[in-house]
Amino acid sequence: MRNYNFMSPILLVVVALIVRGLVTNLGVLFGLTQEVASNIAMIAMIIAALIMFNRMTKARRKK
Repeated sequence: MRNYNFMSPILLVVVALIVRGLVTNLGVLFGLTQEVASNIAMIAMIIAALIMFNRMTKARRKK
């Protein structure tokens, strides 16, 4: 537990939530209903979290 980085999971969650909120707002702004915008935002949130996780683990593997 000594070498565990607490910032990585927090950063991952924060980025996912920011992406979800941004995509939901943009969807509603472009005329989508709240439910459709929320579904698209959920997919975008998962994709953003996977990309972020992949980049963090790639940097750790190179060390």
